[in-house]
Amino acid sequence: MDDNLLSAVIAEPSRHLDHEDAAIRRLAVSSISHGADHLHELQRLLAEDADVRVRAEAAEALGRRGLPALRSLMTATADPDPIVVEAVATALGEIGDRSAIDWLVEAAQEHSDRLVREAAVAALGAIGDERAVPALLSLVAKAPPQVRRRSVVALTVFDGPEVEAAIRQALSDRNPMVREAAEMVAGRPID
Repeated sequence: MDDNLLSAVIAEPSRHLDHEDAAIRRLAVSSISHGADHLHELQRLLAEDADVRVRAEAAEALGRRGLPALRSLMTATADPDPIVVEAVATALGEIGDRSAIDWLVEAAQEHSDRLVREAAVAALGAIGDERAVPALLSLVAKAPPQVRRRSVVALTVFDGPEVEAAIRQALSDRNPMVREAAEMVAGRPID
C-alpha cells in the first residue's frame, strides 16, 4: 500500500469501504470506527462483505455504536465463520444489552469454537445479568481450561454463596491458568 492510498483511506475512509483489496476495506472500517457514524455502511459490511476479517472488523466497530447496532449484530451471530462470531460476541458484551444473554449463554456452552466460547463468557461477565450465573457456574466446573479461566473472571461481577464456592473450587483446578485466575479473584474476601 503506497503512502498516497494510505493517506486517502485515513482522510476519507467511507470512500474506500468497497475497495477491491480487503486490507484497504479493513483499514477504512477501522478508521471510521472512531469517527463519524457510518452505521449503515458498517452494518452492510458485516452482512455482505466476502472477507471474514472485514466482517469481524465491522462487528467490532458496531460494538462501539451501541444499541442502534444490536439488531445487525444479533443477525450476525449466524455467520458461518467463527472469527466473525467471536467479534460479534465481543461487540455484544461492549453494548451490554440484556437481550443478548440467551444467545451468549448458548454460545458459551455449546459453540464448537473455543474462542467464540471465551468471547461469549467475557461478554456475559461484562453484561452482568444474573441469568448467566448458572451457565458460568457450570462452565467453571467442566469446560475447556481457557473457558473455565474466563468463567472464573466473569463470575467476579456476581455475588452469592454458589459463586464464592465455584471460585474456591477453582483454586484447586487441575489447570494452572484456571488456578491463577482464581487466585487473582480470591484477592477479594471469599466468606
